[in-house]
Amino acid sequence: MSAAHDLHGFQVFECPAEGPPLRSDRDATDLIGTARSHGASLIAIPTSRLDDDFFQLRTRIAGEILQRFVTYRVRVAIVGDISRHLSDSSALRDFVRECNRGDQIWFVSDLAELARRLSTGEAP
Repeated sequence: MSAAHDLHGFQVFECPAEGPPLRSDRDATDLIGTARSHGASLIAIPTSRLDDDFFQLRTRIAGEILQRFVTYRVRVAIVGDISRHLSDSSALRDFVRECNRGDQIWFVSDLAELARRLSTGEAP
């Protein structure tokens, strides 16, 4: 069972790499409930928990899922290598760039990058 831990002043709930994929806004809502029960304000989701459809913006899956985090005011970091998806879509590259400029949703390559960003006072 996962638990939240402190990372530079943020309670982070790290989803295990293995587990059911997030396929819908309902899955996101369930994850938010679990993370909140552990006192987390930030959820780190490995890319292995996301279907390829998540990274195809035309499916609207990413928008529906990520909107839940925004609605419930829970910050989220998508953690892992998405270079394959980025090379296939300029729209996704733009989306990721915009998300990474904000303070609600981040796409990071690994947990070390998340830790670095949090240590500098940035907040996803």
